[in-house]
Amino acid sequence: MQVSHEDQQLKDHLVKYEVNTKTVFQHPVGLFVLFFTEMWERFSYYGMRALLTLFLVTELLDGGWAWSREDAMQLYGWYTGLVYLTPLIGGMIADRIMGYRKAVIWGAFIMTLGHAAMALEGVGSNFFYLGLGLMILGNGLFKPNISSIVGQLYPDNSKKKDSAYTIFYMGINAGAFLGMLLCGYIGERIGWHYGFGLAGVFMFFGMLQFYFAQRIFGVLGESPKETQLREGATASTKQGASEIAEEEKSSHVVRDRIIVIVVLSLSSIFFWMAFEQAGGSMSIFARDYTQRILEGNAATTFKWVDAILTLFPLVIVSWVLISLARKIFREYPVSIFFTALSFLIIWGLGIWKINREFSALETEVAASWFQILNSFFIITLASLFSRIWERVFNPSGPIKFALGLILLGIGFAALAYGSRNIPQGAATAQVSMIWLVLAYFFHTSGELCVSPVGLSYMSKLSPKKFVGLIFGFWFLCSAIANWLAGMSGSLIDRISETYSMSAFFLIFAVLPGIAGLILIAFSPLLKRMMHGIH
Repeated sequence: MQVSHEDQQLKDHLVKYEVNTKTVFQHPVGLFVLFFTEMWERFSYYGMRALLTLFLVTELLDGGWAWSREDAMQLYGWYTGLVYLTPLIGGMIADRIMGYRKAVIWGAFIMTLGHAAMALEGVGSNFFYLGLGLMILGNGLFKPNISSIVGQLYPDNSKKKDSAYTIFYMGINAGAFLGMLLCGYIGERIGWHYGFGLAGVFMFFGMLQFYFAQRIFGVLGESPKETQLREGATASTKQGASEIAEEEKSSHVVRDRIIVIVVLSLSSIFFWMAFEQAGGSMSIFARDYTQRILEGNAATTFKWVDAILTLFPLVIVSWVLISLARKIFREYPVSIFFTALSFLIIWGLGIWKINREFSALETEVAASWFQILNSFFIITLASLFSRIWERVFNPSGPIKFALGLILLGIGFAALAYGSRNIPQGAATAQVSMIWLVLAYFFHTSGELCVSPVGLSYMSKLSPKKFVGLIFGFWFLCSAIANWLAGMSGSLIDRISETYSMSAFFLIFAVLPGIAGLILIAFSPLLKRMMHGIH
């Protein structure tokens, strides 16, 4: 009875905002349009991110820029920090001027231009920096606003909202997985500019897919001007007055919920500061301190594992695409066409990569390969976590965040233990790959407790008029964390020379663990301050 009531509540909400009421896997079809749009954007971002640090530290003879580790990770920190800073501005622009849908389209277009510029890095270094700048600006418009549309598809107290963000997060990580796998492989093995350029091709496909299906969202995501024209100035004024009156009536509720938003956002800094070592110090660890040359049975086993890892996510997201196409192809054929075309290209590249690896005489694991483990674990574990939150154990947001921080700390503790025998100040070593695999497993489990849950709570707790701004604040905290990740990661050589590599990773085990315990202590108070939002 509760399930049918939940479904009816969702349907009434969709009808109210003129959104297409067809469903896939018991969720609105609009969620899966956003799923694929975000998937290709994350393909482009993580595909480029997988290459950035490695490209900068690679020798000139191999096509890189031969930067020091410290300089490379500081640029990485500035870039990833700014990528998450501009959404604060992009959220305000969407709230007040453009609307969420136009912001997503323009952001995707600007990022496509950014990738095109980075593909020309061989022509001149200025193109590389221009590309980074365009990526930063485009992401500011894209990132907070597509997340806002996901939240608007559901009523505030819908039990489906957390699981919807988990599904959406699966799309994020499917794109990240494929981007790091293919762009990383092509960049390292074929040419850096090919890897940078490939990322932009699929950003373009994601933009077209969304553009031709945007009517599916009804009036959600329209600009304030469009809302005024549609409803009429008088109706709009009345609606605004009633919203203001409602907020004034419960101003203490709004204040308390905003305090919870701030606490969760600030605690996320401790998470992402450690987690984002993946693109910096953990990439350096994979490149210089991990045994990546395989022989005999180990080489054969890796080739088969790599092939399965390549094909498994493709099968899953292709199944999602087929399910979506069955529901909306007649209404939105062009959107489905571009998504299907992009999948045909991806399948072709995946099969080409597998064939090339099986034909190679030497088996060397690409340093960027390890980053795909995070996304692979997300894809395989996302539905499990979604079911746990819906049916088995659904604690409050602060408790989920605390669990995420503690699991992240356990991952770094495993990495610290695995690197215990690296000599102090050593430039290279041959540590087993198992420690990176374990670290990524625990990091991913923690991420599933923090990121999709955080997106969901930003949507549920924020005042309706400032959803984009609140998401911007969430990403502002991510910007601070990413900058801190780059700056702290740049200390890897200093700390390993003064103490040890194990001590360096132990720092990132302790800090999130302490933050998680503090959240557990304050969770009863924070739960009361959410005033019924769960």
